[in-house]
Amino acid sequence: MLCGLKEIKALLSLRGRQCEPSETFREKSPFWRLHGLSEEDVRSVMSRTVCAKSVFELWGHGRTATELKSSLMEYPRESMATFLQDQSTYKINVYTFNKTLLFNDRIKKIDALDYLPFQGKVNLKDPDHIFCLFEDYGLDPNDIPEEPLYLYFGRWISDGQRELIRSHSVKKRHFIGNTSMDAGLSFIMANHAKVKPLDLVYDPFVGTGSLLVACSHFGAYVCGTDIDYNTIHGVGKASRKNQKWRGPDENIRANLRQYGTEFSYVDVMVSDASKPVWRRAELFDAIITDPPYGIRESTRRTGSHKEVTSPPDDFSGESHVPVSMAYHLSDIFADLLNFAANHLAIGGRLVYWLPVYRPEYCEEMVPLHPCLTLISNCEQTLSSHTSRRLITMEKIKQPEVTDALAQLADPRFSPYQGHNSFREKYFSGITKKNEKGNDKPATKEGEGS
Repeated sequence: MLCGLKEIKALLSLRGRQCEPSETFREKSPFWRLHGLSEEDVRSVMSRTVCAKSVFELWGHGRTATELKSSLMEYPRESMATFLQDQSTYKINVYTFNKTLLFNDRIKKIDALDYLPFQGKVNLKDPDHIFCLFEDYGLDPNDIPEEPLYLYFGRWISDGQRELIRSHSVKKRHFIGNTSMDAGLSFIMANHAKVKPLDLVYDPFVGTGSLLVACSHFGAYVCGTDIDYNTIHGVGKASRKNQKWRGPDENIRANLRQYGTEFSYVDVMVSDASKPVWRRAELFDAIITDPPYGIRESTRRTGSHKEVTSPPDDFSGESHVPVSMAYHLSDIFADLLNFAANHLAIGGRLVYWLPVYRPEYCEEMVPLHPCLTLISNCEQTLSSHTSRRLITMEKIKQPEVTDALAQLADPRFSPYQGHNSFREKYFSGITKKNEKGNDKPATKEGEGS
């Protein structure tokens, strides 16, 4: 939920606006009250957000029906009048969180609002105005109270873009891989990066291009690199069930073509993220990526621990397969931050996922850079012992020679430490969980998992 609030703040900053939640804000609550926003601001945010479902103009609220009525009676009648005129049509919905009401109970709650000065006619199919009564029954499905903990009433303004999660689902995508990013998370990352039309967005670990799909939807030009030749060229074994080999047209460009954004496709190429091929300049408006953690996708780079030997004079390179070696997570994130510092435009954002072992995590483990400021840090829990943090950073200045010295002197700029063994810790947690499960009494065949 906190990720959603930061997504909204990022989208508002695109319009030069700011907002803060009310003093009663609860991070895990499904209902948020925001202040200081115009209807134009709200519609702009809702045209992009995938975290918020709907937004309403709040007319009244309270812990009980009596408090709600008092609050509604205090709402300025002149502000209501525009939407309650006799020539307009309307309907009232009742939404409950953590409880299901019978149809008759919903009708009774609507009838109880007869003190509101509605003058128009009811139209359930295509009304001019929609009003909603919300009832919050808490977060515990095992302890649902008889009466709601809080009530809200307001006028509907706009819906969010949750439909994008369904329409861009990986299940329906033409080209996918084992680690293709979830559609919802891809759009959240694009919003955290404040991607806008005509931006140039880069993904150094592009994979099957899920992040490029999301960024191109918002009008940005997209490009990327990856060390995996087969993924970049869409060849080899397929990741889809009941399909052995990838088809001739399975590639990132085809994914953008599927969603009508092929015009945004710049290109992708095979490249080692530890050895960037770009000239040193401000090339990108945003860098959005999901580096490999060594779980479902190996962390590797070109190179060898063996003594380097020169190829024969007559070597043409046509059948050469580069030797790869381990690419430690500390090196991955150090290289990523340095790359962003050198190649992002001022004000451009770096958005990436940082895997962490939860028992050992602390905020000091998040890698920093003198040229980048940390904007947000949101957690997505993966298991009881692991999670990943969505890190958003913004470039604030150009790299200088003194920055290298600052990184050595200031412990805040130390490399990402303690998690080069993330893969081992990840699987050790699974092993311990399985061993704990094996201590349980044996079940009959067919029982248990």
